[in-house]
Amino acid sequence: MSTAPTIHESAYVDEGAIVGEGTRIWHFCHVNPGAVIGARCSLGQNVVVMSGTRIGDNVKIQNNVSIYEGVELEDDVFCGPSMVFTNVMNPRSHVSRKHEYQRTLVKRGASIGANATVVCGATLGEYCFIGAGAVVTKDVLPYALMAGVPARRIGWMCQCGEKLEKSAEGGAAWHCPVCRARYAASGEGIAPVAPRERA
Repeated sequence: MSTAPTIHESAYVDEGAIVGEGTRIWHFCHVNPGAVIGARCSLGQNVVVMSGTRIGDNVKIQNNVSIYEGVELEDDVFCGPSMVFTNVMNPRSHVSRKHEYQRTLVKRGASIGANATVVCGATLGEYCFIGAGAVVTKDVLPYALMAGVPARRIGWMCQCGEKLEKSAEGGAAWHCPVCRARYAASGEGIAPVAPRERA
């Protein structure tokens, strides 16, 4: 059964914006024309979604976040309170740089902590986890746990959101202490071991 979006009376959703079924838009938000928001999303207080942006399904955007033109969020992304996206590398108030917007892609399942900053032009891999207050200046591998200024990888994260542990058998293998999922080296990063291969 389809469910109409819930839009608070203090929010503005401009004509030409697309908002999916079951999405909730809370106090003082502004969704500009041409923005596309998927189903079952939640936009907290004071969220701005600019024209030309695309937000997937089941995305959670906490209070005080702006989704600028050039930013795309895939399904199941989490944006923590007051985290920041940018879309220009060298802004000046008196110089128009709209033709220089750089794309930022946040892939499925990624989480970005409170007060983190994502400098434009970066791609954040599937299920990566950006710690609170981190500053991301380059691409992030899938499942990477990132922290610091600038952000550096300090570990790996499970799809369920728990930090992976090195497996006892050694080698390039990790496991989740909570859901028991297993991961193995894949290129420069890691990837889940197919369920049929799990012990």
